[in-house]
Amino acid sequence: MPDNKGATYSSRPRQELNPSTPVFPTWTIKPPDLYRAIFPQGSFLGFSQTIKMSSPFSINGGACVAMVGKDCVAIACDLRLGLQALTVSNNFPKIFSYGDSVYLGLTGLATDVNTVSDLFRYKVNMYRLREERAIAPTTFANLVSSSLYEKRFGPYFVSPVVAGLEPKTGKPFICGFDSIGCIDFAKDFIVSGTATEQLFGMCENLWEPDLTPDELFETISQALLNAVDRDALSGWGAHVYIIEKDKVTKRLLKGRQD
Repeated sequence: MPDNKGATYSSRPRQELNPSTPVFPTWTIKPPDLYRAIFPQGSFLGFSQTIKMSSPFSINGGACVAMVGKDCVAIACDLRLGLQALTVSNNFPKIFSYGDSVYLGLTGLATDVNTVSDLFRYKVNMYRLREERAIAPTTFANLVSSSLYEKRFGPYFVSPVVAGLEPKTGKPFICGFDSIGCIDFAKDFIVSGTATEQLFGMCENLWEPDLTPDELFETISQALLNAVDRDALSGWGAHVYIIEKDKVTKRLLKGRQD
């Protein structure tokens, strides 16, 4: 027998391999427990194990505000349509006219914005045919409220804002709603959308009673533009409507394009 230097031999007799003995080692812990042992925080390569769904009201972004002036009222909205941080379009207006002095602003899920605006177009046309007169802002507000409450078990993901002038008295009227039609009347301003906190702060600082149409335009424009500059989900310009007794002025504002 040749001399193999450095080799070691065991004096124990060689064991025969039992066919029933597993060749590969078995796990002493189950795979989920192994996962938790390796990744105790519940994450893998930086991705969380739990996926959270976004609020339907913030998926597409948007902002809307209405303000009261002296014998006039203003409503304004941004123009951005997004998919979270991705900007899809910079020309998506959210204000719709339903008469000479009745305007509706809609923020929320873009598909529901289109659906609800078309629904109210149909209902207002039917009202005009039956009553043979234009709809008043207070009547339109009650129509919006009842229509949203009708769908309370499967609501539209929108936050409407109504602004207008009463046809008989010329008194300014604004109000807001939640997604199931609860009305929030206001005598100063109403906001909705993903920039509500920023809009509240700007409006509380800038709004004053008895603003003239020109002052109201400047106030609502500065409030909206400065608010959307601080919200990543809204912006890219704005539409502003100044509603007076004898005319409606629409202006396009250019904002930051980022």
